[in-house]
Amino acid sequence: MSASRISKITAHPLRATLPKVQRTSQGDYPAIEIVVVEVETEDGVVGFGEGLCRRGAAGYARFIEEALVPRLIGRDAADRRALWKAMRAALSGRPGGQIVEAIAAVDIALWDIAGKQAGQPIHKLLGGMSRTELAAYASSINWLDDATVEAEVAAVLKAGFREIKVKLGHPLRDAIARAKLVRKLAGDDIALYVDANWAYDVDDALIVGRALADLGYGFFEEPIAPQDREGYRRLAQHLPIRLAAGESDFVASDALISLQDRSLGLIQPDVTRSGGISETWRICELAAAFNTAYAPHVGWSGAICVAASLQLAAAAETFRTFECMVYQNPLRDAFTQPIVGEGSQLVEGKLSVPQGPGLGIEIDRDALTRFRIS
Repeated sequence: MSASRISKITAHPLRATLPKVQRTSQGDYPAIEIVVVEVETEDGVVGFGEGLCRRGAAGYARFIEEALVPRLIGRDAADRRALWKAMRAALSGRPGGQIVEAIAAVDIALWDIAGKQAGQPIHKLLGGMSRTELAAYASSINWLDDATVEAEVAAVLKAGFREIKVKLGHPLRDAIARAKLVRKLAGDDIALYVDANWAYDVDDALIVGRALADLGYGFFEEPIAPQDREGYRRLAQHLPIRLAAGESDFVASDALISLQDRSLGLIQPDVTRSGGISETWRICELAAAFNTAYAPHVGWSGAICVAASLQLAAAAETFRTFECMVYQNPLRDAFTQPIVGEGSQLVEGKLSVPQGPGLGIEIDRDALTRFRIS
């Protein structure tokens, strides 16, 4: 039997309380949860992956162990596409939700193994664009009071960021006032973006979007609900600002709709939601085919998501900018060696891409134990 056959898979459900509550238009987030998957081959190569699960990480872990693992043990770890299809077959219906987020964790681990076996970083396995560093933006200025916003903007400017994303919500008057405040604080030379976390309907989004365009903001992320495809088409026709979305897409066929109709100017798949590196790479390639900018969504995730996103960004033809999260997060800040994607690592507004084999990181096993949901 091939030494690259899968011998063991372990799912680690993790939860960490955040030192500072994060707030968007959708509410407060005092903690984050993820599921980390560890895949081992018969010759002892170990890969790690991460799946997005805002809540219920223990349920994800149980699903992986009961529904996915039996389909994978004994199979060749290099057959990533066949293994993806085998996992997908665990549930009928359209691909999405928990199953694709769970598949993402396993798939990233398989790519980590492939890179380690080849002695190459994943971005080289994907073809590479000779990138060793990536332009990055600070994410995100919270939807909190003005004093907090002033302090957060000052902190990211001091850290050297030349691009900043701002959270907005309701009421519209306050949202527009906040956009004006941040532009005043940042100055005209800083690139500014907005993420509304689908706070608005189409008519409200038109009002906010026009104000953002007048203030020189670079993109308007998820202004309306992600499933409102016709609404995005209307906004794209009437707003002089780039629309961004994609973090809510699960598979490439979801992203294809928005790429084909040109409603998005920036596609933002999240590797821990959109089926891992295998499926997210399909989205990156579609973005290149439609000449649409790509910027990975990182959000409230762990260090493995950051590392995988850096690898994808380094290889994607139409990469535009990288989401660098600037809040303290125990599942990112002290979870790997080396630490990846931290604002403190910024050099002239850019982050370095890990060059070690696979994801280019080593997991702190003590952290796996410390943050495990019992």
